[in-house]
Amino acid sequence: MKEPDLDRWHMQRALELAERGQGFVEPNPMVGCVIARGAGVIAEGWHRRFGGPHAEVEAISVAGKRAAGATLYVTLEPCCHQGKTPPCSEALIEAGIGRIVIAQRDPFPKVDGGGIRALQSAGLAVEVGILEAEAQRLNAPFLKLTKTARPWVIAKWAMTLDGKLATGAGDSKWISGEGSRAIVHELRGRVDAIVVGSRTAAIDDPLLTARPPGPRAATRVVVDSKATLPCDSQLVRTAGDVPVLVAAGSTAAEAKRRRLTDAGCEVFVCSGETHADRLVSLLEELGRRRMTNILVEGGGQLLGNLFDANLIDEVHVFLAPKIIGGADALSPVGGHGLHLANNALSVQDARIQVVEGDIYLCGRLSKPSRKCSESSSPSRTSSDAP
Repeated sequence: MKEPDLDRWHMQRALELAERGQGFVEPNPMVGCVIARGAGVIAEGWHRRFGGPHAEVEAISVAGKRAAGATLYVTLEPCCHQGKTPPCSEALIEAGIGRIVIAQRDPFPKVDGGGIRALQSAGLAVEVGILEAEAQRLNAPFLKLTKTARPWVIAKWAMTLDGKLATGAGDSKWISGEGSRAIVHELRGRVDAIVVGSRTAAIDDPLLTARPPGPRAATRVVVDSKATLPCDSQLVRTAGDVPVLVAAGSTAAEAKRRRLTDAGCEVFVCSGETHADRLVSLLEELGRRRMTNILVEGGGQLLGNLFDANLIDEVHVFLAPKIIGGADALSPVGGHGLHLANNALSVQDARIQVVEGDIYLCGRLSKPSRKCSESSSPSRTSSDAP
């Protein structure tokens, strides 16, 4: 096998290893590492948990003296600063690694090319860019948080063949089957926050926890302009066990805010003149808390407001082989929407599978250009925007 093909082969394995850290390492990036000599693999490693050893250090500890003169493949530029762990660049130099192949540069300000320069200054051969696009896709949430200080926003909904979230009376239990709901619980278990609108919280009275628990315990967030979340709801009653954040508007009465804080919830007052501005304010607050991935589960007006403001990054949709009908039955995405079908957002790299009769589709959204965006502000009538 020629060296370029060999590099891609080992880097692909490093990416597979990196993905094992999903849900465990955030807000750190997922990183995988392979140490090899030719086609022979000497050691492997990946970042297993936040605060734990980095992938390179784990692989070097397995390789021991065999690392000297070998090639190390890593999916992200080795760090060069003292954080929760010592600099990986120093560990690579001390191990006597002969050549280092890096998928992508780390944009984190304390690294941002510094790791590469440190390795090159020590006389190591360094190559950057092997499977870079794949590495960027894997760590897109980390990259977004680093560059924009906002979390990756995942939208999820289940609907019938005729595009309904619930009946006209608001009943939605259950649109999707048990297999689909199990996937949702897996999603909940790897995100930092689960977000719903006030109408969804009032009608469904959800618990919004992962069952069984996953590697992360998500904060439950209710977008509630008037701070009307009932104190006898499951969310408020369990706020002492799992955090609840109510994202209210500045017009929410002080007494209603105090009622929720006295019950154990946290109330965050979103700033901004428009619904879009206040949703951005919420995302920026979640970003300040170093939340990497958030899952928005509805309702339709909240999802519509987020779509109108171009704030959704990824979708997970469950299509059930059922028909509800009814002009008043709710659809998944409200808001203003688009006037021209040609301007519709498309799902990139869509993955589709059948789950016990339901059709499950997930993928990342294309981002429209400014001039093609037909609606710059979300609906002004929704209570699901703070």
